[in-house]
Amino acid sequence: MPDSILFSPAPYHILSYGTLLGTTFFHSFVNGIVAFKVLDRPHLAALQSRLFPIYFSMQTALPVVLALTYPGSRSVLGGSPSGVAGVLDAGNRWSVLAPLATIFLTGLANLVVVGPATTKTMRDRKTQERKDGKKSYDPPPHSQEMLKLNKKFGKLHGVSSLLNLTTFIASIIYGITLSARIE
Repeated sequence: MPDSILFSPAPYHILSYGTLLGTTFFHSFVNGIVAFKVLDRPHLAALQSRLFPIYFSMQTALPVVLALTYPGSRSVLGGSPSGVAGVLDAGNRWSVLAPLATIFLTGLANLVVVGPATTKTMRDRKTQERKDGKKSYDPPPHSQEMLKLNKKFGKLHGVSSLLNLTTFIASIIYGITLSARIE
């Protein structure tokens, strides 16, 4: 039984990669779009404020799992080591390390900087809505404070979306690298 595939990092690597890519694809191109179309803004905000920390935590943790479970390669000429040593191997700098580091950093940025700033801006808009007696998404005119908050929210949302798209592209690039190892 010691030679069982269950004792190899390979299945955990593939499952982690599939979870990362599948979650990123589904949330970005299905769940987020459907929720935006179906839910009113307060319910959408409530849903997203609870989903995003989990989602961005996964985008931050899964590249670490991928690095820890990276399957090395064996060949007559040597090969590359498994785990973090394999990820850091000079031959894997652009094909493995760069995409995994990109996924980690974009997920971390959304988790600890952009996500919390966006949530705070949403709370600030809610406070301003009470002061103005008007929703942030109602037709103009808006108070100067609300205009500033709407602009800030738009920028933060755009940055978060760009980081998320970068995560998705880096995940695809890593998937191509991983698939090249299948014979």
